[in-house]
Amino acid sequence: MDIGILFSFRNPGFNRVPWARTYANELALAAEAEALGYDHVWLSEHHFVDDGYSPSLLPIAAAVAARTERIRIGTYVMLLPFHNPVRLAEDVATVDAIADGRFDLGVGLGYRPGEFAGMGIPSSERAARFQEALPLVQRLLAGETVSIEGRFHRFREVRITPQPVQKPVPIWVGARGDRALERAARLGCHLASVGAPGHREKYLAALASAGRNAADHYVGQLAVVYVAPTAAQAWRESGRAVQHVVQQYQAWAAESGDATGDALATMAVPPAEEFMAGRVAEVMGRPAMIGDPEQVRQRLREFCVLTPATHLVLMMALPGVVPEHTRASMALFAREVLPHLRG
Repeated sequence: MDIGILFSFRNPGFNRVPWARTYANELALAAEAEALGYDHVWLSEHHFVDDGYSPSLLPIAAAVAARTERIRIGTYVMLLPFHNPVRLAEDVATVDAIADGRFDLGVGLGYRPGEFAGMGIPSSERAARFQEALPLVQRLLAGETVSIEGRFHRFREVRITPQPVQKPVPIWVGARGDRALERAARLGCHLASVGAPGHREKYLAALASAGRNAADHYVGQLAVVYVAPTAAQAWRESGRAVQHVVQQYQAWAAESGDATGDALATMAVPPAEEFMAGRVAEVMGRPAMIGDPEQVRQRLREFCVLTPATHLVLMMALPGVVPEHTRASMALFAREVLPHLRG
């Protein structure tokens, strides 16, 4: 199993530091992930968020690539409707060159109305824009000369240069609904899931229907994880950050009319003190994988049985946790949990 860490470069008000320090801290942690033996650094895109949730992923990816040598770097995910496919393909190829063939491109639809309004794009167009753009990005990264007279994009005989190092660049799709899962399979993309049971099975069935071999495709699963020598310490260090994440996603679910289908908009979010005291059993409807190494090992085993995956994406670099605590959690996980998952 490929095991990576998600970095979102967030700087919440409850523990705000200068923005330059946020980026320096997160980049240092990304480099530390390589030293500790993790397989991936993953990045995630959002816009117009008070805590600075990373809006510009490919500059960050290039910075990570310049500081590392082995670890793969990927987006989980970029919001494709906001990006020009030619510009995106050029930037991906450039990052892949800087990384010497270590880049994964993950893309998704996006769902927050405020983001689409801020970008000047009707949210009603998100699926149509995605469907038109993704095959273009695939073809451009494959080295083709591409022309299109589409609804949203018009260009003639475009071929990007330089070409990416990888042939092909792995492309992932963040998908939840049946149509999105079918589209990911039909286009031969890997699945970037958030861990909901059933998505993997629908994706595998869609691969079979499309005549594709499941063995050639990856499934990623996102998991909120934090480990410390004791469960009490783990919750004390991470609880406020976890509550911040849950509260933010609930607000976004309410804003979008629960477009994700997770019913998160109606879930009660306990106060931060409840999280910090360890009196929370679930995070966003999933078991809370926060505790000492043995507790986290057991919960992740159960999680991986329920939602099997080839790639585990750990939301461990939580917003507002001091870097020293995050680094210690990453090191303890690498030493006490990671070998058991790989074994």
